[in-house]
Amino acid sequence: MSSVAAMTDATELLLQSQLRTLYQVGLVLSRAESLQPTLKSLLGILHEQADLRHGMVALREPDGTALSVYALHAECADREAVRYRSGEGVIGWVLAHREPVEVARLGDEPRFLDRMGVYDRERPFLAVPIDIGGNVSGVLAAQPSSARALSSQRQFLAMIADLVGSSVARSLEVERGRRALQEERDSLRRQLRGEYGFDTLVGHAPAMRRVFEQVRQVSKWNTTVLVRGESGTGKELVANAVHYNSPRASAPFIKLNCAALPDNLLESELFGHEKGAFTGAVASRRGRFEQAAGGTIFLDEIGEITPAFQAKLLRVLQEGEFERLGGTRTLRVDVRVIAATNRNLEDAVVRGEFREDLYYRLNVMPIYLPPLRERVGDLPELAQFLLDKIADRQGRALSLTAGAMRALASHDWPGNVRELENCLERAAVMSEDGNIDSDVVTPSGLPPRAAADEPQVTQPASLNDPDLSERERVVAALEQAGWVQAKAARLLGMTPRQIAYRIQTLKIRVRQI
Repeated sequence: MSSVAAMTDATELLLQSQLRTLYQVGLVLSRAESLQPTLKSLLGILHEQADLRHGMVALREPDGTALSVYALHAECADREAVRYRSGEGVIGWVLAHREPVEVARLGDEPRFLDRMGVYDRERPFLAVPIDIGGNVSGVLAAQPSSARALSSQRQFLAMIADLVGSSVARSLEVERGRRALQEERDSLRRQLRGEYGFDTLVGHAPAMRRVFEQVRQVSKWNTTVLVRGESGTGKELVANAVHYNSPRASAPFIKLNCAALPDNLLESELFGHEKGAFTGAVASRRGRFEQAAGGTIFLDEIGEITPAFQAKLLRVLQEGEFERLGGTRTLRVDVRVIAATNRNLEDAVVRGEFREDLYYRLNVMPIYLPPLRERVGDLPELAQFLLDKIADRQGRALSLTAGAMRALASHDWPGNVRELENCLERAAVMSEDGNIDSDVVTPSGLPPRAAADEPQVTQPASLNDPDLSERERVVAALEQAGWVQAKAARLLGMTPRQIAYRIQTLKIRVRQI
């Protein structure tokens, strides 16, 4: 065989080897693995199939001042901690000049630093730049066993470097997206903790301090909680505070109003259903308990479920297992249950409307929320807290005058905190300058809770009260005069024209009696 034919055969063998290597490299880069294991697998293929030994990938550090060895095909993994500054050694020179290096004998290269101690000085050495997203941000290096077809080997290594650059760019993009999602998740968690944390439970009344302490204690554990109190007292806020201050805070918090659905829909909603379980069930669906796995489920209005459904719910609470509607497979879930009701469950048990065993299963840790009329001392702080929330929504500053606060304190609040918030929002809407006075404070039309023989009288402020502002004194006089302006003017020692002027300039809304 002639030397030309031998060279041709060697070239063909090299090309075949390179094609096989490219195929294997493509398979490795297509895997859904993290970047470093992927690059190590790629360097292993170069070592074993392409006669490119001890492959090394160095990538620019985030601050851009140096390269770090990111992956190395060698027995000693500790050598991956090696760093090169730009222009330093062969690797640093390739980064600085953005050009490849091709050395027939490594021992003849003065820039070679031998920091990793894996390369043979008697053999050739190749190093090529890695372009990542349009910038040279890395170096791929390897050592062929001989100098035969060295230029071809360098060109092949440059092709591999292009593939590595694309893979690294994708990986960095995915990593940036992952970090952005993590930051957004952490931000949302902080926001949720701030919105639903202990700070949202306002008040200093003894009954509320007892609630705060119960919430703090029970949040640490997986105990079932039953939040009890009248409608509008803030039962859902307590449930939020328990979940978002518990070890389960990063897991799902799923809510369901049990009174909003009939039994057949409630079962599907809580336990899910299989395909074909009923007309319209075109696909299987996870229920709320499955969605809350590892977290917390909040069952509001638990006292409204029927006795037939109570038995199905009891099994989940006792055993942590259930079947989907139309299914036969038993599912197990780890879910903390927080329930809430405004009903007297004890009376419902006596009447046979609520199962006694379910009552005891739910009533492990009861938390009683007092009605607003029993914590009137918290009204100023609570009103200011709610007013700040409304101000944030409206994007302006809001304030309450002393007269407005007296008007709030004179009401019995049958609708509790919810009624108070609605009243303040109405007042804010009616206040042009954001300074809320008594004339725009209009509680709901429901009568206050009082004995039938007690007259519902709200005493107007005294005209001699030195703390009254001019506006409040005019309003007080109008209230005492039944909103007859001439009579109010006599009480204030004014003329009818003067009081009419005061009403106009002070922007007092005249009531029609």
